[in-house]
Amino acid sequence: MMRSSRVMLVLMSSALVLGACKKKQPTVAPTPPSTPAERVPDRAPPRATPVDTMAAYNEKVASARMRLLETIFFEYDADELRDDARSSLDAKIAILNANPALRIRVAGHCDERGSDEYNIALGRRRAEAAKRYLTDRGIDASRIETSSFGRERPAVQGSTEEAWSKNRRDEFEIMAGGENLKPAS
Repeated sequence: MMRSSRVMLVLMSSALVLGACKKKQPTVAPTPPSTPAERVPDRAPPRATPVDTMAAYNEKVASARMRLLETIFFEYDADELRDDARSSLDAKIAILNANPALRIRVAGHCDERGSDEYNIALGRRRAEAAKRYLTDRGIDASRIETSSFGRERPAVQGSTEEAWSKNRRDEFEIMAGGENLKPAS
């Protein structure tokens, strides 16, 4: 009996020792709750390169120069500004305001009908009408010269209404400040 108790005691001790040596299972940390994917910011639009910017600026300068030199036209035997002429002059005002050193000349022209004296006088009135429109809207009169060529320099040769309508005009010329022309903002 004593022997079987010892055997039992040895078996139980061995079981305890083996149980104590059993490798513990590593505990697994709980996974955090999943978060929604972070939003990737949209890519910024590509920036203009200096070449693009310079090309765009030069295009604006060229456009401003064309607008400044744009011819305006008149009805037969008249020096009143038409609506399209006022619109063109309004655009010139913006360019003149952006370029305080800019000086221009307005040259009045007529078609071939009428005497030389009459056409010189009518051309002068046409040039003065454009100047008056500009100065009434704040452009300094000292920046605008006027002249008249009467019928001496027709834009179009011919004796038709179409030719005459193109010769009844004011032409604009840059006298100073055009080398640093800036577009109107």
